[in-house]
Amino acid sequence: MKKIDWVRKLTSRKFWASIATFVSMMIIACGGTENQSTQVTALIMAGASVIAYVIAEGFADATYTDDNADNKASENTEK
Repeated sequence: MKKIDWVRKLTSRKFWASIATFVSMMIIACGGTENQSTQVTALIMAGASVIAYVIAEGFADATYTDDNADNKASENTEK
């Protein structure tokens, strides 16, 4: 069984668009209005943007920290 790459899934626009579409259609099917469906879809996509930003910043911070450690180590060995 393959492991699911959740980071990749959670930062995928296609994933969030399909979630938003599914929820939107469920709202309509259960008797909700188009206005309610649109508002919920907008909230899902806004949340997806925040999640993707947080994950991307986490990766950027982790890379920056690793690069800093490597640079400091090389500076110490050159002295």
